[in-house]
Amino acid sequence: MLTLTKGDNAATVSISTAKRKVEELLTKEWLLTNERGGYSSSTIVGCNTREYHGLLIGSLNPPANRIMALAKCLEMVIFKGETKLLSPEDGVSPGVSRRKVFNFSTFEFNDKFAPQGFTHLVQVRRDTGLHFDYELEQLELTKSVYLLRETDMVALVYDFSNVREPAEFVSRPFVGLRDFHTLQRSDAPLCSSRHGDSLLIRHDVPGSCELFLGSPSMHFEKDEQWWFNFVYRNEKERGQDFTEDLWTPGFFKCQVPAGGPSRIIFWAQLSKAGSGCKPEQLIKADIDAACKDLRRHQSIVTAAVKNSDEKFRTLCLAADQFITKSQTNGVPEHTHRTTVIAGFPWFADWGRDTFISLPGLLLSTRRFAEAKSVLTTFAAAVDEGMIPNRFDDRTGTAYFNSVDASLWFINAAFQYLNATGDSETFTQHLLPTIRWIIDSYHDGTRFGICSDADGLITAGSDETQLTWMDAKYDGVAVTARCGKAVEVNALWYNALCLSARFYAGRDVKNAKHYKSMAEKVKVGFCKLFWNEKARYLNDCILHDGSVDSSLRSNQIFAVSLGFSPLSPEQQKSVVDAVQKHLLTPYGLRTLNVENGRYKGTYTGPQQQRDEAYHQGTVWPYLIGPFVESFLKVNEFSRKSKKKAAEFIQPLMQHLTQDGCVGSISEIFDGDAPHKPRGCIAQAWSVGELIRAYQLINN
Repeated sequence: MLTLTKGDNAATVSISTAKRKVEELLTKEWLLTNERGGYSSSTIVGCNTREYHGLLIGSLNPPANRIMALAKCLEMVIFKGETKLLSPEDGVSPGVSRRKVFNFSTFEFNDKFAPQGFTHLVQVRRDTGLHFDYELEQLELTKSVYLLRETDMVALVYDFSNVREPAEFVSRPFVGLRDFHTLQRSDAPLCSSRHGDSLLIRHDVPGSCELFLGSPSMHFEKDEQWWFNFVYRNEKERGQDFTEDLWTPGFFKCQVPAGGPSRIIFWAQLSKAGSGCKPEQLIKADIDAACKDLRRHQSIVTAAVKNSDEKFRTLCLAADQFITKSQTNGVPEHTHRTTVIAGFPWFADWGRDTFISLPGLLLSTRRFAEAKSVLTTFAAAVDEGMIPNRFDDRTGTAYFNSVDASLWFINAAFQYLNATGDSETFTQHLLPTIRWIIDSYHDGTRFGICSDADGLITAGSDETQLTWMDAKYDGVAVTARCGKAVEVNALWYNALCLSARFYAGRDVKNAKHYKSMAEKVKVGFCKLFWNEKARYLNDCILHDGSVDSSLRSNQIFAVSLGFSPLSPEQQKSVVDAVQKHLLTPYGLRTLNVENGRYKGTYTGPQQQRDEAYHQGTVWPYLIGPFVESFLKVNEFSRKSKKKAAEFIQPLMQHLTQDGCVGSISEIFDGDAPHKPRGCIAQAWSVGELIRAYQLINN
């Protein structure tokens, strides 16, 4: 069995004799991030199950252009005695004398796990780093992984204790140096140059990136090898390429004496070619200073909220993983902008995700300066009255294919004003963008986005997917919602009401203008979307006037947002319908089970997953608007808060025990037992859980 306890911002996974059941352990993952878009991640037994796993994935142009630099290390101790030849599978050259070799690593190949280091693993702990505790009869070992802040650098620290018999420690690094969206084959032109006991590894082509490896206490022996067909089971399940070849330049080794404790440190750093980094400098890095910096940063994050609630502080640390500095060439480092990574391991910064998650990630956690940076950065990127939906992971090119991202920006901007009182930033940098968005949406902008005669926003065509339900396969939108979508018009009404309220007492003409627009939208919204027979909201009014009356989670925003076009009775009816038909322990289903298009599991190849993505799959971020709506229609009573606390308890447990320990998954299966799927850590999942927790407990 697996148990996990929390305390002092640390998580511990204790592994009993059931550790032999490696299949269960491989479903539990960990993640460290470095504020650049880079990260370190694997399973809790150290066996990579994704092409996105690795000890060091760095970002050459933060937060984009991410490189899987160091995949893993083969780590072993050798107790010498009788002579016996080793096979290449042992990771060292033949002819080494030994009595016993113990591996701490776990790799998966087509037909086996080799080696099986998980058999020696006792527990895994997480605080500022990841700590793997191993036990042998002859010694105990704690392997720690620390990802340094604001640099693409990882430290592996091996602390030996209770050493009853002298041993040799060997670590063989496996190098990727590939785009993290791709897999490596044995024809990759990798090469290395030695600098004492440090290494510089690069592609044998001009202008590539470089990986530095080194240790102040280990000696390097060159022994170049290709290892073939590592299996990534998660990619296999997703119907994608799932095998990879990895290159190793040799191995590092040193002696572990009997007696007192012994510490070995191994460093790896990724940089652009020609950056000026020198391999010999790597071994001089100060691990104590690095750990102190990580602890100091966590203390700042938790102290800022001025809240002693340990659960809330844990949520704040989960939020911190997504806050990233965006680097612009030629701009001084101190002026780098803040952005939000939508999800790890594969997403970059997305507009919609950013502004849904910003109130929880940055305002609830009192990170106001960073919230300001995010808002002003996106405001400066507005074009044709639209906020970018995403930036290309390699080129940084802005894409505007979203009807709701701009409206979520407006909501987040007003929440920033309410939380901070920073009227100067709001009026000078955000309000002009808000007005531009509203004018553009009213008069017309890209993708046919415009205000119809009834005041409602219509958008898109059969070829576009502009709402958050944007899955598309082979050119066909899976969840076609072109026309008037319910949550888009709830956001539109909310934006107009927020603007009218802001101008009240400041500018009579503008206040009247926005109020008049909002009143018109309210009438049109209730007329088109309220389904009197079903007593909930229609999901979409298509361009031809036909009504999609599917029971979907999108309607919850018409209650949760600050201004609702619905009557109190209608709001209560919507919440009841959503609770009865869509609520699960981990969030809301995107479609009710009774619907013929419902898909209960998110598995298989791309087409199968796309068909399920918004057709019943559970999205945990929707717990935020649901809890807010539930509390609102029950007047935030003590009884309703107690009930809402029960709603979020499974997600709070998931945060510390399941999936990616210390974060919340992107999605869950619609069918029980609701297995976590998608990204292992999702910004809006965490952000909206923070908001829900705060609404319940404040």
